[in-house]
Amino acid sequence: MRRNTRNFFLGPVGIGHDHPVSIQSMCNTRTADVRATVAQIESLAACGCDIIRVSADNPQDVAALKQICQVSPIPVIADIQFSGESALGAISGGCAGIRVNPGIIHDRKLLREIAAAAVIHGTVIRVGANGGSLKLHRLPELLAGGVSREDAMAQLLCEAVLQQCEMLSDSGVSRIKAAVKSSDLSVTLKAYRKLGAACDLPLHLGLTEAGTAVRGELRSAIAIGALLTEGIGDTVRVSLTAAPEAEIAAAKRILDVCGMGKESVEIVSCPTCGRTEVDLIGLAGKVEELIARMRQEKLPVRWKKIAVMGCPVNGPGEARSADIGIAGSRNGQLIIFQNGKVTGAYPEAEAWAIFTRMLSGGDDIPDFSGKAQ
Repeated sequence: MRRNTRNFFLGPVGIGHDHPVSIQSMCNTRTADVRATVAQIESLAACGCDIIRVSADNPQDVAALKQICQVSPIPVIADIQFSGESALGAISGGCAGIRVNPGIIHDRKLLREIAAAAVIHGTVIRVGANGGSLKLHRLPELLAGGVSREDAMAQLLCEAVLQQCEMLSDSGVSRIKAAVKSSDLSVTLKAYRKLGAACDLPLHLGLTEAGTAVRGELRSAIAIGALLTEGIGDTVRVSLTAAPEAEIAAAKRILDVCGMGKESVEIVSCPTCGRTEVDLIGLAGKVEELIARMRQEKLPVRWKKIAVMGCPVNGPGEARSADIGIAGSRNGQLIIFQNGKVTGAYPEAEAWAIFTRMLSGGDDIPDFSGKAQ
């Protein structure tokens, strides 16, 4: 169950509980370098990015936005940090959305001007607070009242966002997203839960400054995954110290394991043990590669939960909830099962050919069995 939110469109991308959770990243090019920025956007779109954010910190960046937006294959959001005037330029330049940071831009008159322009142009505004730029003047008061530092930070993040969202709403803006990011896992979880309970705004999830590729994905998976399984979250960004393409791959994996990807396929496999009757590690890897190739070639994957098990005890026994599965057996054969019932046992190459056809729903799908020879 997704948390109920208001629904709207950011360019062609639906935002809110009526729409799939969308994946976002941010260019690391200089925005003023139009050619490099557009090339990176195209690369990210090909990887599965739905929404792209670019920095807009100076007049040169803002001047480039119109050209970038005209050719970008996905909606462009301008990230506004230091200059409210840049927000006005980004809106008039055709950006589908802008991101403003309440810890930096809090001039009420300027916010009203930004709101008025957003209403005229149909621009989505994301109010995104993060722990690093948060005003902490109330922190001593909260701590003195017995509130833990984590709870206090979560509260301050939510207050900053809700206050600015209220100002924008009062000025007629209805298409608003919100985010309350921290580099602290606990603060992030507490803040999003608190914010989700306090408003109907779609929420953009992320753990800021998550870290390098492996560690950052793990930390992000804990934060983003926990919230998604609670029904919280409408767009996501996995913020990694890595190439932006790695963020898209990580986000897709997180959505997949939460069952919330656009084409989610859950692959479960057992750990190896003394009963294992097959090269389970190799077989599980082949199944993952097969699903990846089918997706790349735009072939349908008929089943949503696939099991790869080492022996007949685990499959179909412990994996009876899987739609389809393949398991090791004696005499070098593989068992294929559906919905907890064995459909047959076959030599490995034959079993692999049958399994791949069953995944796609028929013999008319190209046969990938060559890898099993």
